[in-house]
Amino acid sequence: MIYPNDYFDKIEKITIEYLQKNKIKALILDMDNTLINYDLEMPERVEKWAKELKGQGVKLIIVSNSNKKEKVEKISNVLGIKYILFAKKPLKSGLKKAAKMLGEEPSNIAVVGDQIFTDIIGGNRCKMHTILVDSLEEKDFWYTAWKRPIENKIKQKIKKR
Repeated sequence: MIYPNDYFDKIEKITIEYLQKNKIKALILDMDNTLINYDLEMPERVEKWAKELKGQGVKLIIVSNSNKKEKVEKISNVLGIKYILFAKKPLKSGLKKAAKMLGEEPSNIAVVGDQIFTDIIGGNRCKMHTILVDSLEEKDFWYTAWKRPIENKIKQKIKKR
């Protein structure tokens, strides 16, 4: 339940070839420290990656546990994709709603995020492909920081595989 299907140190290493090989047609994207950093900035490389995948027919949606509409809406507008707020990951409801909005079966969807205890467990519970990525930066929100030492130990086991 805590292990992702795959792990990448950078989100942009998730390529169209990788997605096609794994029959992934859509990505559910976490936002905080996956698409944007602590200062709410999206790196140009991340924006370019998302727009390229979208241009190649991959469906994208942001599913965030944040309840800050302006923050999430800003990023969704930049990328031209839909979003779900206050998803309560790892609960299933937000991820299932995203699958319905994407019009894809869970087996054809990957959940991409930087947190094991929200993104990965939630995606695994919904029988979706899960991809763990490293956080954009080490600076974290207080409600995430306490989990990082545990997640880092799990990441070390994943890297050894």
